[in-house]
Amino acid sequence: MTEEQLVFATLDEYADAYCKKDLDRLMSIFVDGEGISLIGTGGDELCSGRDAVSAVFARNFRDATATKFAWGWKDIAIHDASATVAIALVIHLVVDGDTLMVPVRWTVSLVKTAAGWRWVHRHASVAASAQDEGSAYPKSRG
Repeated sequence: MTEEQLVFATLDEYADAYCKKDLDRLMSIFVDGEGISLIGTGGDELCSGRDAVSAVFARNFRDATATKFAWGWKDIAIHDASATVAIALVIHLVVDGDTLMVPVRWTVSLVKTAAGWRWVHRHASVAASAQDEGSAYPKSRG
């Protein structure tokens, strides 16, 4: 496999572990130690350290069940022993019996370790709904 394929394989591993609600496996995708962070789409999802990141995933698992990650546009940049993935995706979820498709954007920072590529940081965002296509900023609404 190429380095780009190895980096992308970590996203597939994450998606599989997330859909199976396998917290231990999900956390093993990150580097060892406390030097990890996560920014999610929720206002309170700003965290660093293993316990805090793990707690966000545990809450996500309590609130919904993911059934599929559909990858879209992506860019993978590799520089020696570090990599950055920018990717658009749709997460298919079941929440309170209802099926939802949530479009998000991720940035994932990785480092190459003796064990392979491992995540250091994951940032998720949702496109601004008040921002018209072709505009640099959301328009004021009232």
